[in-house]
Amino acid sequence: MRNIILTLLSVIFLAFYTVSCNNNRVTRTDTETSGSAKMGADESFAPIVEEELAVFTGLNPEASITVEYLDEPDLLKALLDDSLQLVMAVRDLTDSEKRFIKQRKQTPRSQRIAVDGIALIINRENKDSLISTADLTKIMTGEIAKWNEITNAEKSKLGDIQVVFDNPRSSMLRYINDSIARGAQLSDKLSALKNDREVLDYVARTPNALGVIGVNWVSNPGDSLKLTFSNTIRVMWVSRSEEPTLDNSYQPIPAYLRTGDYALTRDLYLIITDVRGGLPSGFVKFFAGDAGQRIVYRAGLVPATAPTRLISIQEM
Repeated sequence: MRNIILTLLSVIFLAFYTVSCNNNRVTRTDTETSGSAKMGADESFAPIVEEELAVFTGLNPEASITVEYLDEPDLLKALLDDSLQLVMAVRDLTDSEKRFIKQRKQTPRSQRIAVDGIALIINRENKDSLISTADLTKIMTGEIAKWNEITNAEKSKLGDIQVVFDNPRSSMLRYINDSIARGAQLSDKLSALKNDREVLDYVARTPNALGVIGVNWVSNPGDSLKLTFSNTIRVMWVSRSEEPTLDNSYQPIPAYLRTGDYALTRDLYLIITDVRGGLPSGFVKFFAGDAGQRIVYRAGLVPATAPTRLISIQEM
């Protein structure tokens, strides 16, 4: 009898030990279309993130993904610290960041999902909507401080140019420094607000303002061809020529982002460190698939994995 009891106890202990060890190895229960997950994103892409999630969870009612909106430095730090396994960012990981993640036995994967246009927005009262990239650089570095110093805007009476962007730690600031000022010292007259919504509101009520914002914030959702923008502000035409005209200037509509005619663009990535077939992987596949890329286009961005229509409109 004693031997039987000992045998039963041994079997129970072995079963418990096996389950415990397995639980230590596999603690997740999500699939590509169900369970819970958390992701991080740059706040400048909140509109497109919310729409992608709404459609994805609508198609997969057992899936729940919460989003934490962070400044770019905090966003990538969370990925490197493994507190987030999925982030949306406007740059890929560096080689050293990839090596750091691989050291903890994870395999980082980056999926380029869209091309974003940097929109320069002005107040409706400002009729000087043409700008060259050369003048834009001078504005950001402080060489140009007034609207009437811009090429073709000599008659402007708006006075000082009040540049505003979302916040001092955002990816937009890095873009301004790297791609517009090209590392030169930025003007101390640039202003940072709290988020993109505040930039829109500020420009809409400030005649001399110049806002720097992602195009998905100003895209007109009712325009199926993506040729128009929000009616609360004006979107500037940008030219690589020193003498901007309507013939050599472009707005950040998807067709001109795709062809490269519009000068101010950046790539958008989904970066994942958890590639084992869970919910984060499922969302990445959806975003890069046909349905997700259609949402990208509706947001005014260029789909990275789907074609964009280039439509010729002739005046009557």
